[in-house]
Amino acid sequence: MSQGNTGVTVQVVNAHACPVREVLDRVAGKWSVQILVAAAHGPIRFTELERSIEGISRRMLTLTLRNLERDGLVTRTVFPTVPPKVEYQLTPVAQELHETLQRLTDWAERNRVHIAESRAAYDAEHGSE
Repeated sequence: MSQGNTGVTVQVVNAHACPVREVLDRVAGKWSVQILVAAAHGPIRFTELERSIEGISRRMLTLTLRNLERDGLVTRTVFPTVPPKVEYQLTPVAQELHETLQRLTDWAERNRVHIAESRAAYDAEHGSE
């Protein structure tokens, strides 16, 4: 049957797939994962996040936190102190995501040696590029 007869078009498929892809791109991003893991044990201050995530710039941390807040994964609380104190905390949805990330991290830890050995064997057989 032709695509025209099914009522399923590329636009329809993309309309349904795109939001899922966007969510996965956001939550699976290098910095998002590290922020979610760092904030999993309760409220955390910006400077604590900055210190705990190696290699992240202040600007990237700010942008990623803003996006995670926009997506409803973290809440930002500003305390009226001098200087202002800002804390970030995972929402219930992000806590659920953290459980999934933890399972993925556990899998990666259990299988990292196997993957490293497989890479070495592949490179030896095919020549590293």
